[in-house]
Amino acid sequence: MTLRQAQGERVGVIGAGAWGTALAQMLASDGRDVLLWALEPELVEEINAQHANSIYLPSATLAPTIRATGKLDELADCATVLAVTPAQHLGQILAGLDFAPRDLVLCSKGIEAGTGRLMNDVAAEAAPDSAIAILSGPTFAHEVAAGLPTAVTLACSSGAEQWDRLAPVIARHSFRPYYSDDIVGAEIGGAVKNVLAIACGVVDGLELGQNARAALIARGYAEMLRFGETLGAKAETLAGLCGLGDLVLTCSSTSSRNFSLGKALGEGQSAEALMADRRTVAEGAHTAPVLAELAARHGVAMPIVNAVYRLLGGAPARDIVTELLARPLKAEQEPAA
Repeated sequence: MTLRQAQGERVGVIGAGAWGTALAQMLASDGRDVLLWALEPELVEEINAQHANSIYLPSATLAPTIRATGKLDELADCATVLAVTPAQHLGQILAGLDFAPRDLVLCSKGIEAGTGRLMNDVAAEAAPDSAIAILSGPTFAHEVAAGLPTAVTLACSSGAEQWDRLAPVIARHSFRPYYSDDIVGAEIGGAVKNVLAIACGVVDGLELGQNARAALIARGYAEMLRFGETLGAKAETLAGLCGLGDLVLTCSSTSSRNFSLGKALGEGQSAEALMADRRTVAEGAHTAPVLAELAARHGVAMPIVNAVYRLLGGAPARDIVTELLARPLKAEQEPAA
């Protein structure tokens, strides 16, 4: 596809949360028509009448070429559709499609609870006639919406041919995708880093210092690498934007919902109370239990992930940290499984 052809193609976005709205804003930055599906009727009305999303992305004045809809079938003429729903709802929403977009780009980061499936497996079942791609990387929604420089991994299940179609559709002056054919690696990086970000937030909430956070990022990355390689991911993918890059960003700022959740847990708030807010989703809290189960099933040591899982179940944060520090001394490098 040429750049001129791509500029004339309307793109659909499923999900008008902060990330979905930011992606719609980015896609519309060159004047392209973007159709944004939102669940809430009042949000559809606000986006169309006021060019605003006061619920999820109040900092942005939305481009006039973004139009919201509450009807999924209106996206049927969009050859490229970005799915930006919470990971645990992706299968249900995609099952409601009565059309097959040419390219379905998954932008949700997580592992399906109950099944242990990655999002590409969920999407392949719900939309078997679409070519699947994964968009993942270090991305805070408000920065993308503001047009600040951002780089991401775009992993394409159909290889370079799909990349040649999608890159002109998605790339913008301040939004730079990098090609990968490793959809498993792109997904695992995004899912695991959410859990590790909760752990880094706990370190911040307990005021354990920058040394501890840096060590946790490094040891967490080792867990990500062990788990990813066991499931067939490439080490170089996890060392890139969608793995290490996303991990560093999400583990370093309260702009991350997962980091903020961990910080609050470290400060003594209860997981049950924190998770009661349904307006924002800390995907790591949903991913931690299934990730811990998958790691045990595959014989992969993930002590930090297990610690987050126990913490979300009500274990005191200081007790969890004490147990991690009491683990046996060992070599820094160890096999994947």
